[in-house]
Amino acid sequence: MNQIVEFFQYLLNSEEIIRTGGLVLITLIIFVENGIFFGFFLPGDYLLFLSGVFAGTRLLDVPLWLLLGCIFGAAVLGSLLGYGTGHFFGARLQNRPDSLFFKKQYIEDTRKAFEKYGTSALIVARFLPVVRTFAPLLAGLIHMDFRFFMLYNIIGGAVWVFTLVGGGYFFGERFPWIVDYVHWIIIFFLAVTTFTVVRGYLNARRERRAENV
Repeated sequence: MNQIVEFFQYLLNSEEIIRTGGLVLITLIIFVENGIFFGFFLPGDYLLFLSGVFAGTRLLDVPLWLLLGCIFGAAVLGSLLGYGTGHFFGARLQNRPDSLFFKKQYIEDTRKAFEKYGTSALIVARFLPVVRTFAPLLAGLIHMDFRFFMLYNIIGGAVWVFTLVGGGYFFGERFPWIVDYVHWIIIFFLAVTTFTVVRGYLNARRERRAENV
């Protein structure tokens, strides 16, 4: 049991992942977090930023172009897997009874989101933990046009990866002492994530109440 707990603690420790797993483990985690529903808890945003920081300070001895290419590929292919899962197994999901991890209301909420924001919702979803994992799956489930999905999948992946990894690399190269404040960086990203998720939840509740009135 202790080994299982330690394993999950390791998966949530971005600094340890980068130091010990290197580019291979970073790429694998980004793929799983973007494409497989049970990977929603894995670090995404701050793993990208810290990988850029570590590459900029040369603690991660990987060229920037290779780091960007591998992570971008993992993000796009991961979301493609999520889309395929929703597209081919969506009927089973829709026929399933509500459970702790799946509710039919999620499908309706996602359909409304795509109707409201269009396929560009996939770009916004890249910067939202949990939503980033489930959006491609639900896009496949509602049979979004594959061409539009891939277009926004690639654009969203590029914006997400190049912004966070590129930004981290810039800070790591210009301010190498930033590696001494890794834990504060993680806390910052967690705070932003928590605020975003809570705000989205409250807005969704407010909209549902307004519809029921």
